[in-house]
Amino acid sequence: MKITLDHISKRFQRHWIFKDVNYSFTAPRAYALLGPNGSGKSTLMRIIAGMQAPSLGKMFFFSADEKAISNENIFRHISFCAPGMELVEELTLREFFEFHFSFKRAIPSLTVDKIIDISGLKNISDKPIGDYSSGMKQRVKLAQAIFADTPILLLDEPCTNLDQQGMEQYRDWIEQYGKDRLVIVASNDPREYFFCREQIILEEYK
Repeated sequence: MKITLDHISKRFQRHWIFKDVNYSFTAPRAYALLGPNGSGKSTLMRIIAGMQAPSLGKMFFFSADEKAISNENIFRHISFCAPGMELVEELTLREFFEFHFSFKRAIPSLTVDKIIDISGLKNISDKPIGDYSSGMKQRVKLAQAIFADTPILLLDEPCTNLDQQGMEQYRDWIEQYGKDRLVIVASNDPREYFFCREQIILEEYK
């Protein structure tokens, strides 16, 4: 997979968050979007995910065999995780995973039961997600993204609300399931992007 950003810029009212981001992301490789709060990391991630439109510029997506993928179909190739994303809290964990992985296929070696077990939430898998702590909900968000069989993985501040055990779990998941994928992490915490060999400093695009 390859994602090319061509003069991507974003403005809120009269203020430019970032301008003229020209960059290519290529799999299999991991990238970190870095910058202080307000620099536009999360905004750029949402633009890449197709959840928000840029003010200027275009994006181009290419499959592993270099065929172009339309922006309308890129969602099929992307898994996304961010602290602000919503979960269906009325569902139990099992119901949520069965629903989610019915339209975004899980990694072939994983079943819903296996994912529940890996998540460390098996003992509460039949309780509504709305009853979970913020850290437990973050594990669910990470699991639905990391364990989906997609070539692109976008992680925005992935360890938000996680305790030390949760952060170690995140590290294990990335090391085992992040290989051979295009991974982009938006963060200011090195523990979240420890595996990223490429870094993009958004302050350089003002």
